Amino acid sequence: MKSPLFYAKILLFGEYGIIKDSKGLAIPYNSYMGSLLKSDKLDEQQKESNKSLKSFYTYLKKLPNEEINLRWDEFENDLSKGMYFDSSIPQGYGVGSSGALVAAIYDKYANDKITVLENLTRNKLLKLKTTFGLMESYFHGTSSGLDPLNSYLSLPILIHSKTDLEATGIPSQKQGKGAVFLIDSEQVGETAPMIEIFMEKMKNEGFRNMLKNEFAKYTDASIHDFLNGDLKSMIKNVKPLSKLVLNHFKPMIPKNMQGIWQKGLETDDYYLKLCGSGGGGYFLGFTEDFEKTQSLLNNYKLELVYQF
Repeated sequence: MKSPLFYAKILLFGEYGIIKDSKGLAIPYNSYMGSLLKSDKLDEQQKESNKSLKSFYTYLKKLPNEEINLRWDEFENDLSKGMYFDSSIPQGYGVGSSGALVAAIYDKYANDKITVLENLTRNKLLKLKTTFGLMESYFHGTSSGLDPLNSYLSLPILIHSKTDLEATGIPSQKQGKGAVFLIDSEQVGETAPMIEIFMEKMKNEGFRNMLKNEFAKYTDASIHDFLNGDLKSMIKNVKPLSKLVLNHFKPMIPKNMQGIWQKGLETDDYYLKLCGSGGGGYFLGFTEDFEKTQSLLNNYKLELVYQF
C-alpha cells in the first residue's frame, strides 16, 4: 500500500479569531507527517491506530451522505486488512495530527475528489473545508476544517472569513537572525475543553469587543506584514498580540509558560503566542535574534519554523 504523505500544519495567526471571522494564516509544517499503511502483522501501536480508524469509519458512515461521499466498501476492506495511520505528528500539540489523518482518508477514499491539481476556486476550497470540518468533528466536537485543508493541499491558506479563503504564497526564507519558532510546553493540550472556555468567555461583552477591535486588528496587521515580507513591522504587531493573549487567554497558557511569556514582553527579546487552541503542546515564538533566544530559553525545546 503506497500512500502519499500528509504534513503537519501551523496556524501562524488567527487562533480563536477565525471562529469569529477575523483573518488567519495557516502554513504547512513539513517536519512532521503521516500516511496510511497496511500490514498483516501489527504491533501494539499500529493495532491501536487500526482500532481508532474503525471507530472513525463508523462515525463517518453516520454523517449525511451528500456531505461525506466515500468508497465505504474499499475503506472497510482496507481496515480489515490491517490499515493504520503511521504518523510522526505529535497529538495534542496544536500542529494538526487529526487534520493530517482526515486529509489522508479523504484523499484515498473520496468519490468526486477535489484535487490540488485543479483550479482551486473559492467554492471548491469552501466545499473541501466544509467536508473536512464535518469529518474532523469526530476528534474535537467542532472543527473549522482548516487543519485538514492545509494538510491536504500542502499550501499556505489565507483565511479572510469563514466563507472566504484562498491558497496563497509566502515569502521565501532568508538566512537572517530573525525567526518564527515552536516552543514545547511539554504538556499535552486538548482542543475541545479550550474551545469551551473560549465560548464561555465570548458571553462577556468586554471580551467580545477586545477580540473584534484589538485582537483582530493586530492579527490582520501581522498577516499583512508577513505576506508582504515586512518582518520588522510584523514583530512590532506581534508584541501587542502576545500581550492580549497573555491577559485574556490565560487558561490556555500552562503555568510553566506564563513566566517566560511575560519575560519576553518585558525584554523584547522574543514574543510568544498560541499555536492552535493552546492548553499545552507547542506555542509559537517570534524573535529578531534566534540565537540569543535559544540561549535565553535553553531549558525549553525550540524548533525553527521560518527564518528571516
